[in-house]
Amino acid sequence: MGAVRDRFWELPLDRLDRAEWEALCDGCGQCCLHKVEDADSGRIWPTNVACKLLDLTTARCSDYRNRRRYVPDCVRLTPDLAASLEWLPASCAYRLRADGDPLPGWHPLLSGNPATVQQAGASVIGRVISETVAGPLEQHIDWGDEEPLEVERADDDAD
Repeated sequence: MGAVRDRFWELPLDRLDRAEWEALCDGCGQCCLHKVEDADSGRIWPTNVACKLLDLTTARCSDYRNRRRYVPDCVRLTPDLAASLEWLPASCAYRLRADGDPLPGWHPLLSGNPATVQQAGASVIGRVISETVAGPLEQHIDWGDEEPLEVERADDDAD
């Protein structure tokens, strides 16, 4: 990998080399959280359940190079996908740059300090659990401001 250019993060994503692309990641870990898709509406709901490879103390993949061997459906982000994946968090550097927006001031490339991601509340550190202990994903949906969908229940007294 070559040396990164000054202010490379201001370039269009398709002009970044591999080292610059990787350096653009803020390390928040949000993309490594499982999502639940509503089969009827197609809406994607976030959860607080992390991929088994996410190190919960650093919000980094514990085996990034080989992740697809252990998690075959792990998404390999590309400039085209960064512009089209609706589930990427609004704060994601790849999504921001795909939309032509600047990086937030807390991004390590601007702040010079990786801790600013957690200080800004963008990191998953301390807020998620591993899929290895989570149980059913449906129990971990982040409904945001919406109420959970009503669940139809059988009447226990019915004969």
